[in-house]
Formats: sequence, structure tokens, C-alpha cells
Amino acid sequence: MLRHCRFIKPLLLREPPDPTSFRPRDLQELLFLGKHFHKLGEARMYDTMRFFTMSCADMLEEYFESEIVKAHLSGSSIIGTALGPRSPGSAYVLLHHYMGSIDGAVGAWGFARGGMGAITQALAKSFQASGGTVRASAPVEQILVRGGRATGVVLAGGEELHAPVVVSNMDVKRTFLETVAPEHLPPEFVEQVRRFKIRGSSGKLNIALDGLPHFPAIPQGSPSTRGDMHITDTLEMVERAYDDWKEGRWSREPYVDMLIPTQIDPTMTPDGKHYMSVFVQYCPYKLADGEWTPEKRQAFGNTVIDAIARHSPDFKSLILHAEIRTPKDIENEVGLTEGNIFQGELTFDQLLFNRPIPGYAQYRAPVRGMYMCGSSTHPGGGVMGAPGANSANAILRDLGRLQ
Repeated sequence: MLRHCRFIKPLLLREPPDPTSFRPRDLQELLFLGKHFHKLGEARMYDTMRFFTMSCADMLEEYFESEIVKAHLSGSSIIGTALGPRSPGSAYVLLHHYMGSIDGAVGAWGFARGGMGAITQALAKSFQASGGTVRASAPVEQILVRGGRATGVVLAGGEELHAPVVVSNMDVKRTFLETVAPEHLPPEFVEQVRRFKIRGSSGKLNIALDGLPHFPAIPQGSPSTRGDMHITDTLEMVERAYDDWKEGRWSREPYVDMLIPTQIDPTMTPDGKHYMSVFVQYCPYKLADGEWTPEKRQAFGNTVIDAIARHSPDFKSLILHAEIRTPKDIENEVGLTEGNIFQGELTFDQLLFNRPIPGYAQYRAPVRGMYMCGSSTHPGGGVMGAPGANSANAILRDLGRLQ
């Protein structure tokens, strides 16, 4: 995995080349990509191509015998994606979760003091310090286009904001199917956007606890409880959870990824209290038996809570409040299509110069003066800022401010 990380990391902060273009920049990027790939050597080149298209289960079974180890490691291959551990392409999703680093430690994850909201607050303060203005609770209803060029946006209340450059951090479907009028876009582009895979498969629980739950399988005082804790027994259990999702129901035995960050950052809760963040696979955006209702949402949450309680006898008695979110809730509250945290599947057909649409992978929209900077673009989702950095560089180059 570290070898694959070393191969892909230099590609994250580069604009993908257009393989059909003869422009000097595209030719240079294709040459860079070819040289970078060739440096791997013959054996590693075959191994890399094979890895990008294989399933996580097949990859893990080449290295491990223990079902517990394989099931545990497979978790990163399914988080946020509508794939199972035996689905082709899931090995790359595993890699995607390992590409980050903290202080040079590849694959390590860090905590943001105050919770993940501290990240966006820091970004906002940096932007404001540079003279920018942040408008909250100001949903965009339409992107204005005149003469084939983006000229601003219309907010939900009818207010118009005009600008020479419009940058969308929304996913590609929300951007081009909901806020840009179709007459301003090529019909074949619109059709490709419709086909772009953004599938909801993840649920979320935020649980306030009256104390720290006890897990009999983990020795008292063990540092294990300070990191991610997973409920996974076998690869087959994870695959069966995926089968439930395919049938349009939440997993009866879900994959649970839980974390109690207040052990690291006590500022998040009052003294003696704790907060548990629970990420769940799988939870469908559309149910086979009809629409989501408050009762069905609660039943989904109860399934997850029961799964945790089987490993922690005092867990239920410590729950003060549980906020339950389905993919539908996440879409409605945060604006992510189907609640997909990556703004699109991380499958090989939707990576590099195919992300989000072939011919439009360089952050520029079919409308002049409009750009994309969200996770629907290369290199995909995650707390890394790479799509935004690449988009900013593209904008600066087009404005003549970057060579």
C-alpha cells in the first residue's frame, strides 16, 4: 500500500491531462504520467494496473489468512462508496483512505481540536483575512450565464451577485442539473453528468454519552479505544451487509466505524461526558419499501445501536441523545447528492481524466468563467483540499497570474 501511495501522491496536486489533446500542457502532463509510471519497473507496473481494477477481498486474500484481519482492513475499501469488498475497484478505495499523512506518517489520521468544524472555520478565517466575505444560509438557486459566460449567481431570495469568475464546490450533478439552465450546456455533457455515479450508501450517528462505555473485549486502559473501533467479523459479513443495501434496505448486520474523539479532545463535551461519532455502511438512499419516514430512520438507528451494544453491555444506558442521519437526511441538510461523501464513486471509470466527465476533468466547466472545485473532480474526496488547490491553479493560469 505504501508503494501505491508513493506512486499516486505526486499526481494528486496536478491537473489531469486530456489524452485527446495536442496542447503543449496536456502533452507535457501525459509525458510526466508516462515517465512516472515507467519508473515503477516492469513488475510494479503490472502490479499497479492490476491493483487499480481488483477487489479489496482478492487483494487481502493474497496477503492474509486471518478472517478478522481481512475483515478489519476491508473497512476502508467500502467507506462512503456503493461497493462491497468483493466488488472490482474496491482495492483502490482502500488506497484512497491511506493516501493521507500526518507529520510524515503515511496513512495516519489526525484530530482537529474542536471537531471537524474547526477545519472549515480555519478556512473561513483565512479567506476573510485575505479580504473575502463568507455568506452563510445563502443557497444558490441559479448560476447566471450570458453570452456563453458565467456572470454570477441568483440566491434563493432572488438577490443577484455578479462576478467575473464563478466556482462551484457542489457536486457535478447538483451544479449542472440543478443550477445551470440546460440551454447553456452541450446536450451530450448533460447526459454524461446524469450518468455520473453518485450513490448514497452511508449513514451516520452522532451520540452524546453520559460516560465512557466499556468494551469487555478490550482490556481496561488500552489505547485501542482512543482510535477507530470497527465491528467486523468476516469478509462475508461485510459482503452480506452490502447485499442488504443492493436490496434497498439498511444492513441488518452493518459495518460500524465508531470513534470517541472526546478522549483526545475533551473540549467537545462537558466534563465527564463523551461524544461518539458512528459511520455506518450500508444505508440506502432509496428504500425498496417506500420513502424514508421518522419511524424507519429510528429503526435504522436502533439497528446500529444494537450492534454496538452487543459489544458493550453498558452502552445503551449511557446514551443521552442520538442524532441519526440517513443518506436522504445528509443530502437535505448538507447538499451532497444522495449523501455521497466523495461526490461520486471512486471507481476507475471515474478517476483522473475521467473525473467527472471525459473532456472536462481540468476543473473548467463548458461555460466560460465557471469552474468546479469539489470532490467530483480529481483526485476525489477526503480532507485534503487537493481539488480546490488544483482548481485555484487553473483559475490563476486562465487569469494570467500563474505560469
